[in-house]
Amino acid sequence: MQDVAMFLHLLGALLFAAGIVLVGTVFEAARRRTRASEVALLLGLARVAVPIVGLGALLAGVFGLWLVHLGHWGYGSGWVDAAIVLYLVALALGAVGGRRPRQARLLAAELAGRDEPISDELRALLDDPVSLAANYVSGVVVLAIVVLMVFKP
Repeated sequence: MQDVAMFLHLLGALLFAAGIVLVGTVFEAARRRTRASEVALLLGLARVAVPIVGLGALLAGVFGLWLVHLGHWGYGSGWVDAAIVLYLVALALGAVGGRRPRQARLLAAELAGRDEPISDELRALLDDPVSLAANYVSGVVVLAIVVLMVFKP
């Protein structure tokens, strides 16, 4: 059972990380566009990657907890507790960081439907410092989780 749990945990971690990279890459590409239609298209692609992040987060979390139960580490191990806290922080930051891009996608689609250029409001949503910080910090937190999982200090 431990092999099955490990496989599904690693699959989840891969989907989680790949989805985050895909969403981040597409979002950064959208921020550099000058036409609302291009922004809408790119943010629409990011929307497709969000379920990958969700599925990966679910698999990694559930099967990670199962691995702790099956293994000899226990929930009192510092690296396990730190990984769980960081996982929850990453999820919360991702949720906060995803609000403005969602609003930007909707506004970009509306502007593109009217064949209008990027508005100041859309640019502000794309460049929102709180969302950008939350998303980048979330990515760093996920990287820290990977380090914890690999080195188990």
